[in-house]
Amino acid sequence: MAISGRLVFLAAAGSVAVLLFPGAASITLWLVFLCAAVGVDLVAAASPRSLTLERTVPGSVRLTEPAAAVLTVRNTGPRPLRGSFRDGWQPSAGALDPVQRMQIPAHEARRFEVRLLPERRGDLHSESVTVRSFGPLGLAARQRTLPCPAVLRVLPPFHAKRHLPSKLRRLRELDGNTTVQMRGAGTEFDSLRDYVRGDDVRSIDWRATARRRDTVVRTWRPERDRRVVLLLDTSRTSAARIGDEPRLDTGIEAALLLAMLASGGADRVDFLAFDRRIRARVQSGGKGNLLHRLVSAIAPLDAELIEADFSLVPGAVQSVSTRRSLVVLITALDSGALEEGLLPVLPQLLDKHVVVVASVRDPELEELRRQRTTATEVFRAAAAERALLDRAAVSAQLRSMGAEVVDETPHELPPKLADLYIRLKASGRL
Repeated sequence: MAISGRLVFLAAAGSVAVLLFPGAASITLWLVFLCAAVGVDLVAAASPRSLTLERTVPGSVRLTEPAAAVLTVRNTGPRPLRGSFRDGWQPSAGALDPVQRMQIPAHEARRFEVRLLPERRGDLHSESVTVRSFGPLGLAARQRTLPCPAVLRVLPPFHAKRHLPSKLRRLRELDGNTTVQMRGAGTEFDSLRDYVRGDDVRSIDWRATARRRDTVVRTWRPERDRRVVLLLDTSRTSAARIGDEPRLDTGIEAALLLAMLASGGADRVDFLAFDRRIRARVQSGGKGNLLHRLVSAIAPLDAELIEADFSLVPGAVQSVSTRRSLVVLITALDSGALEEGLLPVLPQLLDKHVVVVASVRDPELEELRRQRTTATEVFRAAAAERALLDRAAVSAQLRSMGAEVVDETPHELPPKLADLYIRLKASGRL
């Protein structure tokens, strides 16, 4: 049962009469009257048990984009229902109008639309709808919570998509105009052309030369259909907030941009999210659109407050690609975690693959390092300087072992990682 403001107002109005005619009899009489009015109202109200609910929600929606959940309420009872309902979406669903009034005649149905503006990525749930049915006096209502489960999957926003057209244009220029003249593994035949002074004599095609009776050389280009393996760290370090979003979300943006760029460059892309186990997997040979499969697998990912087990990485890469591949590890450049976890297993990867370690750097560190007006700011500047030096030392150690490192701010990490991929393609290292 629930009471309305009318009952409160009526009780307050009756207290005036009790003050004018004090005594136990007047108080008892007024309480009996209120209870009788509430009882009559509850008996006359339609039963919430006679309602059936159906809910329709979109299959998925991108973060920051609006969505609508349509709730159909059918009154199967003999009495008209007058009341309200509250849709039980979790707060991060951003329901703009979860409480709405309704009037449904007997044996009829009405549709109501609840507008949603999700505030976080992942699966958002609404398990039930709470219904209040008021009587004709509007003093009290019969209340019941009815099960009506629904799930709305909120996909990553993929803001870095705006960089994709320009990066694809550069990649096509690389394939079409910048033919890499080189021999050996990692290249594929492109075309024949006349020999010019300075060409490598080992590129001469003697059969074509004999047919044309002029010296002809082969040209080579970077191989297509290369393998790109993306590894996203979902351990405790990915939970740190940098700017206005977690480090994990920035890594997701970088992974999506690189995946779509590599796919546009005719390379095969595999994605793995891990901490102490594999949390998500998207294989290049799967059916359906790559971007759809990626965002569907990434959407429910959350940072786990546990240490990452980097010993899983070599086996995970081997399970998806036995060929020489570009392995991109998106993680944090924390000296302790990498020295104990990644550095011991990195040589196993570098023996066979090209390895890139990508990390997001907090731009606030640069600001703190420059502010040295007060004693407190000096200590903060010293701590920021120490953190930046540690990152630089870890980056230098990774580069000395043969890995590439991309350490950028949240807005710069996705395009810079894409630029590195293009440079590796141009140099024939993939």
